[in-house]
Formats: sequence, structure tokens, C-alpha cells
Amino acid sequence: MSKTDQQHRLATGRLLAYDEHGEADGAPIFYFHGSPSARLEWYLFGTEALAEKLKIRVIVPDRPGLGRSDFQPGRRIGDWPADVIALADHLALTRFAVVGYSGGGPYAAACALKIPERLTHVGIVSGTGPFDEPGLSAAINPSNLRFIELSRTTPWLSRMMLRLMGVIVKRWPSRFITEAMAGLPATDQAVLARPDFQRAFVALIKEGLRSGPRGAQLDSALMASPWDFRPQEIQVAVHLWHGEADANAPLAMGQYLATNIPNCRASFYPGEGHLSLMAKHVEEILNVLAA
Repeated sequence: MSKTDQQHRLATGRLLAYDEHGEADGAPIFYFHGSPSARLEWYLFGTEALAEKLKIRVIVPDRPGLGRSDFQPGRRIGDWPADVIALADHLALTRFAVVGYSGGGPYAAACALKIPERLTHVGIVSGTGPFDEPGLSAAINPSNLRFIELSRTTPWLSRMMLRLMGVIVKRWPSRFITEAMAGLPATDQAVLARPDFQRAFVALIKEGLRSGPRGAQLDSALMASPWDFRPQEIQVAVHLWHGEADANAPLAMGQYLATNIPNCRASFYPGEGHLSLMAKHVEEILNVLAA
């Protein structure tokens, strides 16, 4: 059923892009990508064959300003559920699951809080926690942390660096991969060493920066800023999967979410990193969300 490069015009006139994978009548799951990224992130971990095997319908939207979705000035994480509802209504989906990977985790949490009546399951995989909480970001690679924080503190410089990243990934993709490898644990390096994973990774970064750097800069700034909602107020169950060797969203972030989301069903994986957890356990995770 794979349908790619689709767009839905919201009531405000803004375009929201999305892809669909799997069975047309399968259990619907919205997948929220990381940051900076785009809907093509699905290809890092999933395939059409897997979605069909599990009898699921995976909907992967681009957040505003990323991929083919229009930019939304001044947006907050808590604005995202309204876009999700609009797209679900367009697709005639009454109830559905949501899962957020990495920087998509806070957006899944926002949906859990704001639209619980529409959700069958909520999942967070290798999710980032609030960067303003003491100690949560301390274990992130210092150069990566500076890059993320720059999006919040010095937006113009962040956009310039993201534009440079876009040039590098287009002209020298092997250099981009080498730089991305730096600071990753061995378990993640082994995943990123796979040629198929490298091709998908390069493609999603190109797509995320398709319209320029301002969408990616704002998305990263929101990730690094205080959340505009309290995870402690989430009432529905949230499934959480987190690798204990994660260098991008450190273990402390997963532990914070597990402690502060009241009905959190957390699974921690010794030795798994930011990429390897999803790469190895994607079928297990999707099975939970499709149940």
C-alpha cells in the first residue's frame, strides 16, 4: 500500500506531508521522526514487507518546516497533536497508535496528554527528555550537545551550520557518515556501518533540509527548550524502550521519562545504543503498538 510524498492541506492553509506504508486496513500507527529528520526515517528501521507482515498501516508525517511540510512560525511541541488529529480525520482514522523516536519522543508524549481519547497505544523509543532538567543532557557528546544548544541560543548560527551540513551530505556523504560515527558507541557504529543504513540516513537528512535550515533549527530548538507541557499529567499508559548505552538520548533521559510519566511501562536494554535498539527491536516494538 506504500503511498509516498502525499500532502494534506490543513484548515490554516499549511501543507502537511506524509508517507504511508503497510496494509490499507491494518492497525494504524503514526510514527514521529527524530530531529533533524523527515518522514524517510521509516526506511532506517522498517520496510514495506515488515509492515505488511505485521498487518499495520504506518503513517509518517513530516513536522512543520521539515521535508515537504510547510514551516510553522512560533510553533511549540504542544501544537503537534492538532496536526495529528487533522491528518487522522483526513484519513478517516478514529483511533490509532503513536510512537516517537528520539526527538520525536516529546511529540508522542504531547499526544498522550492532549488527545488520549484518540489513542490505542503510545510509544517512545530512545526518546529525548527535557534538556532543562538538571543532569539529563550531561552524558551527550560535548560537540553534539553544543550543536543542539546552538539552535536555541544562537538560531542564525545554527541555521548556517545546518546549511553547511546540507552541503556536506549532498557532496561528500561518506565524510558526513564518518563524522556521524564519531562519539557513537560500538553497537551504534556497527549499525551505521551497514551500507543500506548509510543510504537511508543520508537520504533522510537531505530530505529534512529540503526547504532549507530554518525548520530543522526550530525543531532542534524545541527539543533543547523547556517543554510546554508536563509529562507528569499524562494519564494514559506509555510504552518506553531505551538503550542503556545511548549517547544521543542518554539513559538519564529514559529514566526521567519512566519516573515522571505516571503509567509508564519502561523497558531498558543493556548495551544497546540510540540506533541499535530500534534497528534490532523494531518488530517487537511495532507488535506492541499494533495489539
